[in-house]
Amino acid sequence: MHSQQSISQWTALAVMILACVNWVNAHTIIVYPGYRGNNLHTNGSVEEAGGLGSAYVNDTTIYPYGMQWMYPCGGMPTSTNRTKWPIQGGAISIQPGWFQGHATAFFYFNLGLGAIPPNMSNPMLPPFQIIGPSANPYPGTFCLPQVPLPAGLTVNVGDLATIQVIETAKHGAALYNCVDIEFALPEDCVKVTQDNCFNSSDIAFADIYEVNVTTSAAPPSLMAPGFTPISFVTLITMLFAGLLI
Repeated sequence: MHSQQSISQWTALAVMILACVNWVNAHTIIVYPGYRGNNLHTNGSVEEAGGLGSAYVNDTTIYPYGMQWMYPCGGMPTSTNRTKWPIQGGAISIQPGWFQGHATAFFYFNLGLGAIPPNMSNPMLPPFQIIGPSANPYPGTFCLPQVPLPAGLTVNVGDLATIQVIETAKHGAALYNCVDIEFALPEDCVKVTQDNCFNSSDIAFADIYEVNVTTSAAPPSLMAPGFTPISFVTLITMLFAGLLI
């Protein structure tokens, strides 16, 4: 089981993959608790696929835009081995990578229920933005130490689910990655430490704003009346306090 593997193995695998696929323009790796598998893969051409994100050509599935662009889990099937994850929520650590030419991205964390979820329609967190050091692909890491279950959801030890992580660029295109989990008691899960859950100094977080369109059709600025900031710092504080669980 993945839960029996050390996180140092996950980290070493992630670093190795990043070192070996420098031709990839974008990538996301779920370092903790793990991910379905290596989908840092691009093959075929847009012409061969007829403009589709994936196509079956000459007995081979091609991904001209890369596997990670494919909903819901970056072109990867459900895992046969599952990672144990706490029944009250737990840590998620990400190597976000970067879209070539984009130094910012939005992140979404969703949960799909069951052995093979019919959808990933259960948000675990409000979306937030990360800001990188440049427009080049970047293998830094960020970690959320306590990601809660979706509001109102109760699970039991042994229940199966899938965590979906989505990274979107400023033009709206998205990368998808998943980890298939089995809910377990915290003591039966891989321990979270400073080695597998840390935030790189080069990655910053930013607020996302929402506008009340009933009060202002065209607000002059992001600080205009009707905008409510969602502070990532406040979010993390609430997570530690257990207010979102």
